[in-house]
Amino acid sequence: MTPADLSRTVLRAVRRAVDEGVLTGPVPDSVQVGRPGPGGSGDYATSVALRLAGPARRSPHDVAQILRTEILRAGPGLSRVDVTGPGFLNFTLAPGSRAGLVRAVTDAGIRYGHGDALAGTTVVLAPADEPRAAVWAETVVRLLRAQGADARTGEDATERLTVRPVPAHLAGDLFARLGPDAARWGLLRPAAHDRPATGDDLLVQHGSNLLFTVRYAHARTRALLRNAADLGIPSGDGDPRDLGARPLLDTIGDHPGVLAAAARHRAPDRVARHLERTAEAFLHFQETCRPLPAGDEKPSAAHRSRLALAEAAGTVLAGGLTLLGVDAPEHL
Repeated sequence: MTPADLSRTVLRAVRRAVDEGVLTGPVPDSVQVGRPGPGGSGDYATSVALRLAGPARRSPHDVAQILRTEILRAGPGLSRVDVTGPGFLNFTLAPGSRAGLVRAVTDAGIRYGHGDALAGTTVVLAPADEPRAAVWAETVVRLLRAQGADARTGEDATERLTVRPVPAHLAGDLFARLGPDAARWGLLRPAAHDRPATGDDLLVQHGSNLLFTVRYAHARTRALLRNAADLGIPSGDGDPRDLGARPLLDTIGDHPGVLAAAARHRAPDRVARHLERTAEAFLHFQETCRPLPAGDEKPSAAHRSRLALAEAAGTVLAGGLTLLGVDAPEHL
């Protein structure tokens, strides 16, 4: 079960509770599912009961208990649903359900995380001549379209983006000096109000350069798959149960929510930061949970599951870089 699956499960539970008269009030268009906060438990959580409590004229805790019953009635892939704090619903995935997350990434490819969260929305951004504003607008349009919006730039603009520009004395040769990938990353990675990155450190092939780290991590996932193919080891779709896999699974599960939030807030920097977290989680994973057997070790189901997770990580990195307009290299 992916976070998107869980969001739909909770939304269906809300709709059933309203249809059956157990709850009163409007059914929300969507339900946000994320990591549990302080005092929470399990894999994911939602605060939807707090939103529904007022219209339902019930306490958030009571609403959460009602939804808990509905979710457990028709919530495959969950082993526990708990209510914590004033009314947060906390979800613990059933054993094996994380394999579904890996399969979802594999099935969707680099479009994993694309959706219809903004379907029916029309956005026309004002065209821009300043380099950073132009790159920002182009990327925001791509993010909006990935969430189902009808988005473009045009003179009939409905929105104007505001970003901190590139200093005039650096703007002229920026793309020629850094190349398109490093230049775009330097313009998109800092938040809109922050100074853009324009230094030659964006070209350094070292872990201190986070663009290099992200692209290196993607290239490593591809190298692992090539090496596995040479050894005759296919990737599998089993549940990667290694303790060290959890942070990487979490970042992969977060990807759709990050893309939706980046589109809503017109903030491509959120995607760049998420790719950094995914890359760091993958590089730690490959060291602690080796996807390929070492020495005389025989390939096992665990290796196949780890390879599948590595492939999913590479897919997320490639998809995110593509939305930013940055190349995801097979070799680095």
